[in-house]
Amino acid sequence: MKLIKLEAQNISKRFAGELVIKDINIRLGENELVSLLGVSGIGKSTLFNVIAGVLAPDTGQVFLNGEDITGQAGKVSYMQQKDLMQPHMTVLDNISLPLFIRGVNKRQARAQALSHFREFGLEGTQKKYPIQLSGGMRQRAALLRTYLFSQDVALFDEPFSALDAITKTAMHRWYLALMERINMSALFITHDIDEAILLSDRVYVMTGPPGVIAHEIVIDTPRPRGDEFLVSDAFIGYKREIIKRLSA
Repeated sequence: MKLIKLEAQNISKRFAGELVIKDINIRLGENELVSLLGVSGIGKSTLFNVIAGVLAPDTGQVFLNGEDITGQAGKVSYMQQKDLMQPHMTVLDNISLPLFIRGVNKRQARAQALSHFREFGLEGTQKKYPIQLSGGMRQRAALLRTYLFSQDVALFDEPFSALDAITKTAMHRWYLALMERINMSALFITHDIDEAILLSDRVYVMTGPPGVIAHEIVIDTPRPRGDEFLVSDAFIGYKREIIKRLSA
C-alpha cells in the first residue's frame, strides 16, 4: 500500500440548496497519478475547489500528509484549464511567481526556476512572453509553475483539453516521462477516457447528479506507457469497463 499523501473523506457540497457532490471519498498515494473521470458538469471542478481549499465543504474533511487542511487555500498546487500566464511578464517571471509570492527574492527565485527549464523542455524561452509560446509550451510553463508551488502534491483540471489532438498526444508522452522523474503525486480531472487510462495508476469514475464516485478502476499496466498500449487488449478492456460504468 502506497503512503497516502492526499485524502478527501465524505465530501458533500450544495449550491443554492442543491446537492452538487455527495459523500466523496478519494485518496492519492505517493508518486501516484490518479484521474477523476466524468462528464462535464458532474461536479469534478467543485470537488477540486474543495480539495484546494477554495471552497469549504458542507460535510467532510481533506487531509494532506495526515494534516487536516479543510478550507485552507494554498496547501495544494492547483493547475486549472487555462494556463493563467500573465501577458506582461516574461516566461521566467511567470514561472517564478509562486516563489515571489512566498517571499523569495527575485534573483534567487529566478535562479531556482531557471534550474528546471531544461528538465521541463523550456530552454531558451525564459526571456520570451507568453504570446510567443505555442499552446504546448505554455502548458509546460504552467506545469513548472505548479511544480514550484508544491513539489509534493498537485491538482490538474483538464490541463490538456485546449490542445489539438497531435499536440495533446505529444504532451501525454512528455508528461508521463516527466512524472517518472520528478516523483510528484497528481490528481487529474478529465472527461477523456483514453487520457485517463493512458496517464493513470487508478481512475475514479464519477456519475450523477449529484456527483458521486461510482467506481474505482486500477490500471495495472506499468508506467510510462507507449503508443502500443493504446491499441492493446488491456487498454480496450479498461475502456469497455469505464464506458459501462459511466452509462450504468
